[in-house]
Amino acid sequence: MVDALLSRVRHYCHTVTISTARRCAIRKAELMDEREYIRQLLEAYRTTPGTCGAVRRPDRLLAIQLHERGVPLDAVENALTLAAARRLTRPADAPPLGIIRSLAYFSPVIEEVLRLQVSPEYFRHLRNRLAQFTPAT
Repeated sequence: MVDALLSRVRHYCHTVTISTARRCAIRKAELMDEREYIRQLLEAYRTTPGTCGAVRRPDRLLAIQLHERGVPLDAVENALTLAAARRLTRPADAPPLGIIRSLAYFSPVIEEVLRLQVSPEYFRHLRNRLAQFTPAT
């Protein structure tokens, strides 16, 4: 009986922590003007290694949807970094990957990052590694 009670308390504490963090992220996204959020998101997408560097209407619409959902800009940027790092660290003998032509390509990775509990230092590390692999423009 004590184990069942402890299990419920742990679940409640975990749920409260997640929902509190989520609410804080949503408030942060609300503080940022929608235009600025979309501008920064699309600029991050446009400059991500492996993308075509162009922003199309569907990309802009997805950025608006992400803002409306309250997805933190940091989470989107981390997803772009994670996906780019995965693409760049493939085996040398693997066939080349095509150019990414849509922000929608990153949707599953954005959802993955939202579920992850990884420190910001990990994504900083990935960004530094990406900078070593990609030429400066």
